Amino acid sequence: MFYLNAIFLAGNPQQGGGGMVQLVMMGAIILVFWLFMIRPQAKKAKEQKSFVDNMQKGDKVVTIAGIHGTINKINEDNTLQLEVSPGSYLKIEKSTISMEWTTALNKPVAEKK
Repeated sequence: MFYLNAIFLAGNPQQGGGGMVQLVMMGAIILVFWLFMIRPQAKKAKEQKSFVDNMQKGDKVVTIAGIHGTINKINEDNTLQLEVSPGSYLKIEKSTISMEWTTALNKPVAEKK
């Protein structure tokens, strides 16, 4: 611990500009954080919202719980009726549809290889 303090205190207090370097470094850290964390997450949320808004009757989907089914009816209260087997229906929220699993389910067999 003593050595670390000695290194930080070893700088010449007569020199100026140290605060500017720290400010630039802090800005660079914030920029990298935004580029690698916030921006991709916002883009993915936008794609998920677009996917949910464009669902139609007859689409095959997978929920985040892993339930596979076909959309039978889309209600106006952000719910939909999912047919999980012939004659069996579940009422679920639109937001529970998984975009990744649904797109994987709907890919043609030739593309999966």
